[in-house]
Amino acid sequence: MSLNVNKSRWLVLLCLMLPMFASYFFDDAFSTLSQIFQHPECLELGWNSEDYGFYAGGYSFLCVFGGLVVCGILLDMYGVRLVGSVFVGLMALGAGTVVLALRSGLDPRTSLMIAYAGCMLFGLGSEIAGVAVTRSIAKWFKGGPVAFAMGAQVAVARLGTALAFILAPVLVARKAPGEVYTLAETARPATFGLFLILAGVLLWAVFVAMDARFDRSQGIESRRGKVKEEDKFKFSDILRLLSNRRFILISLLCVFFYCCIISFKKFGTAIVIPRFGMEPDGAKWMISLIPFFTVVFTPLFGAMVDKLGKAALWMIVGAVMVLSAHLVLAFAPQGVPFWGYFGISLLGVGYSLVPSAMWPSVPKIVPERNLGTAYSLIYWIQNMGMLLVPVFVGRIFKRLEGVEAAVSAERIFISLGIVAVLVAVLLARAGIVKAQASE
Repeated sequence: MSLNVNKSRWLVLLCLMLPMFASYFFDDAFSTLSQIFQHPECLELGWNSEDYGFYAGGYSFLCVFGGLVVCGILLDMYGVRLVGSVFVGLMALGAGTVVLALRSGLDPRTSLMIAYAGCMLFGLGSEIAGVAVTRSIAKWFKGGPVAFAMGAQVAVARLGTALAFILAPVLVARKAPGEVYTLAETARPATFGLFLILAGVLLWAVFVAMDARFDRSQGIESRRGKVKEEDKFKFSDILRLLSNRRFILISLLCVFFYCCIISFKKFGTAIVIPRFGMEPDGAKWMISLIPFFTVVFTPLFGAMVDKLGKAALWMIVGAVMVLSAHLVLAFAPQGVPFWGYFGISLLGVGYSLVPSAMWPSVPKIVPERNLGTAYSLIYWIQNMGMLLVPVFVGRIFKRLEGVEAAVSAERIFISLGIVAVLVAVLLARAGIVKAQASE
């Protein structure tokens, strides 16, 4: 039975979107609640800001220490259906472990370590699932609107972040001074995220069935599952990737750029509340502008890149916008909410622009059979920063308070932003625009 690829690809995209939407929600379930960890005496859970930063860094632990690269290689060797399914399941297992730890009633140290282990499993599962999703979009939209499709997937995923930002404070209702947040109340955002992940697992199963049919219809894979010789993964391909200057620069841009935003989101409300005189409810909506901007602009910028090219130029512009945003958040007039909204708006637009140009550039410089390994190597380098930055920022908020803590944290993000701009400029000078135009 024939498969209409042009029509089916949009249903496939929908099936790939929900697992990432759920992953982003779960990862940011506590981002707009970060301020409550500054008062551990009001939490039955007993965690403080340093504990929260330690937990958040757990997402990247297994990714950094070999897991992400090895699993990316397995993805290229055995395909997205088998390996991707394993890690979508691991994402659900890790999320379930975190929820169990939060609701366990164990002492803070023990619950923290169990939650950290769960976050490690969730992080590795989520990152490999993300690689599988990106690789699958590149495959299904090859020769078509690939940048738009990737942008749309990223936009929907970040809508999960937006929902987490808005819904988490509703699920964990604000307490009067002196009242204690119970374990069940603290765990509600993560529990909701777990149910979303389980729904994503079901849609992933639909994608697996459609992808198998696609391979048979395209002659990529026989009914016995034998892969064509020219499509087989070779370990020598890794050395070729690591000797590709443009690939290395994209990887470095990824780590410095994303740490300016993803790590910032973990502590966003704790920064904007003292800097701009915000109440927690207002701070929640301010930080929520980041994903809302990306929902609107990422697909539009993706379509722009499909039509105009000039990917390296857009990466530079986006990186400059993110650096400018952190300068505003750190040094704009104290206690004036307008500057907070302005800085977050810049951050949201920059956050839309760079990925719209960066992710579709990878298939242009890397053979399709190596995309799993390529994206995994990029994510591996990115997760090195995501492992360390939340830990350092969490220590700042434990040691300092108020405006002093917020500005000190912002200095870290400004430093990362400066490096991101420099790497984007080097990437443009490396000739990625010419490479894209010639392919």
